[in-house]
Amino acid sequence: MNMLTRKLREPDRAFFSLLTQATFSNPFGDRRADLDRRMARSYAAPEGGADLARVLGHLEARLAALDLRATAVLAAFAPADRALLENAVLFQVFHEYMPALDELIVRQVRAGAIPVPAPFGRSMLTDLASYGWDAAASARFVGIFFQMRRAFFFIERGLTGRSPSMRKLRESLWNNVFTHDIRVYERYLSARMEDFSTILLGETGTGKGTAAAAIGRSAFIPFDASKNRFVESFTRAFVTINLSQYPQSLIESELFGHEKGAFTGAIEAHDGVLERCSPHGAIFLDEIGEVAIPVQIKLLDVLQERRYTPVGSHESKRFQGRVIAATNRSLADLREAGTFRHDFYYRLCSDVIEVPSLRVRLAERAEEMSELLEHLVERIVGEPSDDLVAITRDVIAAGVGKDYAWPGNVREVEQAVRRILMTAAYDPGPRAALRDATDRFFESMKEGALDAHEVLAMYCALLYRRHGTYEDVAKRTKLDRRTVKKYVLEASGRG
Repeated sequence: MNMLTRKLREPDRAFFSLLTQATFSNPFGDRRADLDRRMARSYAAPEGGADLARVLGHLEARLAALDLRATAVLAAFAPADRALLENAVLFQVFHEYMPALDELIVRQVRAGAIPVPAPFGRSMLTDLASYGWDAAASARFVGIFFQMRRAFFFIERGLTGRSPSMRKLRESLWNNVFTHDIRVYERYLSARMEDFSTILLGETGTGKGTAAAAIGRSAFIPFDASKNRFVESFTRAFVTINLSQYPQSLIESELFGHEKGAFTGAIEAHDGVLERCSPHGAIFLDEIGEVAIPVQIKLLDVLQERRYTPVGSHESKRFQGRVIAATNRSLADLREAGTFRHDFYYRLCSDVIEVPSLRVRLAERAEEMSELLEHLVERIVGEPSDDLVAITRDVIAAGVGKDYAWPGNVREVEQAVRRILMTAAYDPGPRAALRDATDRFFESMKEGALDAHEVLAMYCALLYRRHGTYEDVAKRTKLDRRTVKKYVLEASGRG
C-alpha cells in the first residue's frame, strides 16, 4: 500500500502556504507584516489581539487536529503537503521556545566569553525528534533558531527608531545575515558566509558599530547536544578594531599579529584581530578609509585566499570569520584619488549598507527623537524614566530647537543627554553650519545676487552638507557625480 496517501484539505493548504511564505520572509519587511495580517484576518479567530498571536493560536489548533506527532503521520503526506507541514511545525516550535531563546541571549551577554548552558536544548531536540527529524537535523534547527533569534534581538533592540530609513536599515541587516531568502541561506550558504564581506557607510556617530555588532553576533553557532549548550559564546564571535586609532606602523601588527622580536619594541608575541576572531564570527574594521595601500594589499589577500602571516613570521594562518568594514568617508572619492584600491573595494562590497544620519531620520519622522531619548536614558541610568526623558526633551527643545542638524548624530545626542543629566543644560557650541549657510543662500537669492551657475553650486553645497556624499546629491539633483563635486568645491571656496 502506498503510504503517501494523505493530503491536506484545501483550507489547510492555503493557510500553511501563507505560513510558509511568512516563515521565510524578512521579519522587518512590509511583506511579513502583510502576511501576518492576511492570516489573522482570513484564518484566525475574530477576537482582538496581535496578528502573530492570533495566527499562532490558530496554527496550534490545526496542527493538533492533524496529530502529526503520531508515528509516521508526517511522512505519510505527499511531498508538497509534507513540506508545508514541516515548515508549519518549525514555525510553531520556534515561537514556542522564543522566550527561552531570548533569556539565553541575555544570560550569555552577562556571562561574556564562556558559553552558558541552554536549559531548553534537550527539550527542543525531543520535540523536533517527535515529528521525525533525526538527531543531526534537530541539532541544526536548534542552531538556526538561536541564530534567528539573536539576529532579531540585536537588530531590533540595538537600533532605535521607526523612520523609513531605519526600517530599511533593519531589513538590510537581516538580509546580510540570512540573505534575501533564508531557504537559500540554510541550504547553500550558512557555512560559506565568510566569503561575503560588508561595507557600512554613514556619517560619524550614526551607529555603524551597532549595526556591525548586530551582524557579527548573529552568525550560525552549532549546538552541542552532549553538553546542552552552544559550542561558543556569540559575545566572543565579534572582534572590533578602529583603524584610525593606530599609526600606520602599528596597524599591521594589530591586524595580523607579530612574533617576538619582529620589530623594535616587540618584546613578546602578539595575536592580532584576525587571530582572535572565531570561525563563527566576524571582525569589524572601523574607519577602513584610513588604511594605507600596503595594508589594503595584505587585507585583499586575506579576503581572496583566507590566509595571512603575522609580522616577523613565515607561518601562514587561516582566517575563517567574516569581514565587516565601515567608513564615514566617500570611498568613491578615495578610489578616484588613488588612495583606496579598486580591487580591495570590490572584494569588500558583497553588500553595502548605508546607516542614515539622524537629521534624515528626524526629517522622515519627528517622533524618532523621543524614542531615542527613551532608549538613551534607560541605557545611561539603567532603567526607564519618563521624568528624565521629559527633562532632556525640554532642555533640548529650549537649547537647540527642532531644526538643529545634530552633526554628531546619535553619539552627539547621547552626550547631550549625559550633559543635561549633570547640568540641566545643553549648548552644542558654534553651529557651523547648515542653518547659516541656508540663510545666506536664501538671502542672496532674494537680493538677486546669484546667477544660475552660482545658484546650482550653492544648492549642491547645501545638499552635500545635509546628506554627506556626492552620490546622494547627484541622485537628488539628477546631475552627474563629477559635476556635483565640482559645484560643491566651487561653493566651498576650494575649487
